[in-house]
Formats: sequence, C-alpha cells, structure tokens
Amino acid sequence: MLTTLEERRVGLEQEFFLVDEDGVLSNRADEFLSRCREAAVAAGRDPESYAPECARSMVEINTPPVYTLDELSREYLASLELALDAGRDLGLRLYPLATYPLGVEPSMRDETHYQIQARAVGRERFANAGRCAGVHLHLEVAGGTIDARAGVSYGSTGAAREELLNIYNLATAFDAALIALTRSCPFYEGIADGMAARTALYRGDPELAPYGLYARLQTVGGLLPYASSAEELVEQQFARYHAWLETLDRAGIERRLFFELGGGLLQASSWNPVRLNTHGTVELRGIDSNYPEAVLAISSLVSSAADRVRRENLSVLPRKDLRVFEVEGSILSVPGFGYLNGELFRAAVTGGTESPAVSSYLDSVLRFSGAEPGFEASRAGESYVTTEAGILDDFASPVSWISVEKGLELVRGACDELEDQITSLRREATEAARAGANGD
Repeated sequence: MLTTLEERRVGLEQEFFLVDEDGVLSNRADEFLSRCREAAVAAGRDPESYAPECARSMVEINTPPVYTLDELSREYLASLELALDAGRDLGLRLYPLATYPLGVEPSMRDETHYQIQARAVGRERFANAGRCAGVHLHLEVAGGTIDARAGVSYGSTGAAREELLNIYNLATAFDAALIALTRSCPFYEGIADGMAARTALYRGDPELAPYGLYARLQTVGGLLPYASSAEELVEQQFARYHAWLETLDRAGIERRLFFELGGGLLQASSWNPVRLNTHGTVELRGIDSNYPEAVLAISSLVSSAADRVRRENLSVLPRKDLRVFEVEGSILSVPGFGYLNGELFRAAVTGGTESPAVSSYLDSVLRFSGAEPGFEASRAGESYVTTEAGILDDFASPVSWISVEKGLELVRGACDELEDQITSLRREATEAARAGANGD
C-alpha cells in the first residue's frame, strides 16, 4: 500500500470571466486582482492565489494544496468569497462558466511568454485561450518523483515511480468523464452547435474541431497516450518538448527567447489535458469552469478514484477491447487509448452524457470511485445531469442561437447561481462543523 488521500495533497485552480453588473465582459482584471490581493493579505491568505490570465477579462483563483476534500472545499469557498467581496466593491462579478455566451474579442495580454505562444500557434487560434475558462485539478505524487529537467527523477524509488505512472494513467482514462460531466455553457459567439464548446475551442481536434487552439498541435495540447513505464513517460515528455521547439522554429521564433523566460521540459511547452507539473503533481486540465457544486463533485470523484488506486495498490492498464473501467485482482483495466481518444472522445464532445457509450463508461467510473457522485443519473436510460443540460432546459428545443438580451440574462443568472452556491455551501459546512463539535 503506497498512500491514502490524507497522505497526498490535492489542489484546485479555476479560471473565471470578469463581467460588470449588466453581464458585459470587463477588462479590469488588474484592478480586480489588486483589490483581491489587498484583501487576502488583510485576511492572512496567500495573495498569489489571485492571478492574471492571458486575457484582461479573465482571472484565475487558486487554492493552497490540502490533504482532505473537506479542507479543499473550505479553502476553495473562502477564496471565492473573498473574490466576490472584492468584486462587489468595484461593481464587478465573476462569471463561472467555461465560455461566454455572446461574441468575444478578448483583449490579450502582451507579456512576452503570451506573445511567443500567439506567434507560434497563430493569433486567431491563440485568442481562443481568452475565450475559454477551465478548472485544473492537481493530484500530488511522492515528493521528488517529478523532475523539471528529466520528467521523472531517476533518484526516486521504484514505488514512487509506479505510483506516478498509475495516477497519470488513471487521469488519462478519466478524460472523457471530465469532458462529459462538466460541460457547462452550451453557447459560444451566440451559437450552440451541440458540442462541448470549451473542449472544441481550446483543445480542438483535427477533424471534429479543426478551428480549436491546439487542433494542429495535439502533441502539445491534446491527450497523450498512456505510458507503460516511467521510461516511456519520460520519452513522451521529451517528444512533446521537441515538438514545441520545432513549432517555435517554424514560426521564426528564436529558441533563446523561450529559454530566457524559463521555458523547459515541463514549463511553457505543455497544455495537454493531463500533464506533469513542476509542483510535483499530475495536473488534470480538461475540466470546464463551472459552479462550485460541480467543481467540488468532480474533485471528489477524481480524488477518490486516485485514493483507491493508491490504497489498493492497483496497476492501471489499458485494454484495447475494453470500453469501461473494470477491476480484477490488483489491476484496474481501462479503455484502450485508440477508443478513449477516438470514438469515446468524440461521443463526449458531441452527444455528451446522452451518448450510450459515454453513459456506460461513466457508470463504471462512478462505481470504481465509490465517491458521493454529485451527478444525478438514472440507470434506466436517463442522462447524467450537467450544468449545460440545465441551461438548455430553459430554452425551447432545439437550441441553436441566443440573443444578446438572453445571453446577458444567462450571464447574470450564472453569476447569481455562483454566489448562491457559495453562500449555501459555506452555511452547510458551518452547520456540519457545529454538529460535529456537539457530537451530533
């Protein structure tokens, strides 16, 4: 047995759009962040938890790494509550969903590292990064296992490398679940085309979403294959790294600029849905920005699955003919990569939870995790409930576009829902803590 959740930390990053009281995008991120940091210092919290994003209408709010899901919830909600208070003073609100429903021409920041990326992928494609908001979940592995220069430390123990490999493969196998369960806003540029908007715009796909940011650069922005060994995982990191350097060469960007800005094997060269992070974590980046209840539910689902893999010392192995999660003895078998990143990915992006293939896969994922799912579903054929589906229920079917008036109404409603959920979840946590102290 390697570890339990209590011995490994977990952390969250969530990106938000900044809007004014009418629901219109605002480019006042710097002013907002300054107010957040001042308030954080006064409250004894980390001011660096409030960070800029690539567009001036976006911000990122982070939690410190914690050992339990209860701690994660408390830190997450406290960070968001502080941000809401700061925004209220400025007449600004946080819009929590993954895409803004109306036309967006983001004002991108001009820092050199953003400019390098924009030149490398093309400025119009890079603008998609300012049109999409995501959640990043970090699963810690044994200290010293991940190495910024080599990918995997040669000085780490065999058990630590095995844990890293299994958590990495588990995170990879979760890809379609994250896409399907966290679909949040169905609209982009006023249009709903039935696809998972953020996944299509940000990650892209050569055939399904060729306009996406990384559609032509899947090595650096798409899902990478499972790794069969630590050595193969290292080779994968270097292959991706060299692919990015070659992209810079083709764009006429001097490599020295990349290196001078601290670019390296694991830094500024990887935007994959699953990646190794220099903080010593496996980072899952395929989650739509969403309401707190959905963010905490998916965090619980993934963390509980990782905990089971560690606790039962399971080997996570892909099986070509498999379509679901399946445990036998000390092996967790997961869908083969060709199916996972092919048919299942396309089904998650298009049909979502209504796809029979996705639904049966999700059933197996939730069974394996054993966590309180937070995603209602019927085994009698009904779809899992998602934020996106809830929004679409308010429109006459079929939905293909949204007016400016309705779009702004959607934005304001989402801001309201974010604030209501934070208040409700904080109240529940306080009541639970009080009941525990009283021995109830």
